[in-house]
Amino acid sequence: MSREQLHEDLKRYFGYSEFRQGQQEIIEDVLEAKDVLGILPTGSGKSLCFQLPALLQSGVTVVVSPLISLMVDQVRQLKVKGVKSVTALNSFMEVKERAAVLNSLPNYRLIYLSPEILQNSRVAAKLKELHVNLFVIDEAHCISQWGHEFRTDYLKLNEMIKELGDPPVLALSATATPEVQQDIKIQLNRPHMVPHIYKMDKPNMSFEVEYLEDPGEKIERIKTILSNQPAPTMIYFSSRSAAEKVAEELWLTMDQRVAFYHGGMENIDRLLVQQQFMNDELDVVCCTSAFGMGVDKPNIRRIIHYHFPGQIESFIQEIGRAGRDGKPCASLVLHTHRDHYLPQLLIEKELPKNEDAARVFHWFDRNERLLSDEEMLETLQLSDSQWNFIKFHLGKSGVITRNNIEIKENWKVIQAELLNRLQERWNYKNSKYKQMINWLFYDGCRRKMLYSPFQSEVRSPQAGCCDYCGSFMKDLHIPQKEVSRAQYSSWEARLRAIFLQEPSDG
Repeated sequence: MSREQLHEDLKRYFGYSEFRQGQQEIIEDVLEAKDVLGILPTGSGKSLCFQLPALLQSGVTVVVSPLISLMVDQVRQLKVKGVKSVTALNSFMEVKERAAVLNSLPNYRLIYLSPEILQNSRVAAKLKELHVNLFVIDEAHCISQWGHEFRTDYLKLNEMIKELGDPPVLALSATATPEVQQDIKIQLNRPHMVPHIYKMDKPNMSFEVEYLEDPGEKIERIKTILSNQPAPTMIYFSSRSAAEKVAEELWLTMDQRVAFYHGGMENIDRLLVQQQFMNDELDVVCCTSAFGMGVDKPNIRRIIHYHFPGQIESFIQEIGRAGRDGKPCASLVLHTHRDHYLPQLLIEKELPKNEDAARVFHWFDRNERLLSDEEMLETLQLSDSQWNFIKFHLGKSGVITRNNIEIKENWKVIQAELLNRLQERWNYKNSKYKQMINWLFYDGCRRKMLYSPFQSEVRSPQAGCCDYCGSFMKDLHIPQKEVSRAQYSSWEARLRAIFLQEPSDG
């Protein structure tokens, strides 16, 4: 296909006259049935790299996506553009609705689903009946970031790709170090993927870390910032309860529209909060890392971290939500001496310790069948991700087949291998944590330090650079606009209005 024709198709399907950086090159390789690894900055339009080929080729494009909200939003945007042959399979669907979609899968060109849904035997069987000509992993860094313990179904994608006829693979991400890029290739068994790697630094963003003596000072600092310059703002927390508490405090004391968002909420509540933020019906969202992917809102001006994340990649993902319109935006990390404990606790919840593994080995020695996952968690006193890590590796070694336990002759060797793998993950997680800590306390240009694991140099900033270079959150220029407060007198009434109001059609 000629480049002229590709531009015509871009205009016809999406209304754009030009491709953004990297899009055309990736699409051309995809149309030539090459395996492709694309690393483009947040807000660069990665989804177009598979959406346009899906419309230009025969057959089906399968897209593995990490979050329901991300799938739903992309499906909605495509349908608004007139693309009707798109659907998403997820756990949010009613049983009848999912059955109806499964029975009509041949009618779709583009099918979104999660790695967990892809492991459903009925879904897999239906997909095998189709001609899948492109397999896409959106937010592919999740393979490396989440696949090894939290969501081990990411490590099974290669098996499913084979079962679907070994179609070409497109893996896309905004944050992948050379190390993570290599892990993606290894886990997908695609060592020769064509790389399209672009700089991910944000020239329109400034960076600041502010040290405070007490956690209580954080809320007052946030109030001051929001009062001085109202603007779309996301505030990140590592604790669900803290996100709720701060959201309530801001609601009660400020003339701004505030809501919280975290993974413990019902799906419908999360989708409504996201939709209202996208439609400028909310000014501030207090959220955990569950909120972010798929939030393609162009005018977010500020990302404030009440708690810092446990690794640089997560931080870059989260600040990437701001300034997608290319206008100045800012990142502020509020930090006290107590904050470093929380990321360490989260790592401990993600990975089992040696004594946890020993407890599992002891139980396996005395049983022949697994209990349900819920019963295993209670019996072995493990978190979901801790059990997922052990279960995946014992399944890979053949100790677990379906729900049966088959102790091998080399059982001691298998145990030693699992413990070695566990130690590797502990070392990896701790190294990522230390990298984040080093950035927080770095006495130099924060922009250069932040992106140094990903690229050799950064572009000249279009806004203030960082607090070391003399730029601060207060220097961010935000056009003043009136922010109207919702007409409710109580926290409960405001929250009920936010969660139960129908989303707009826009």
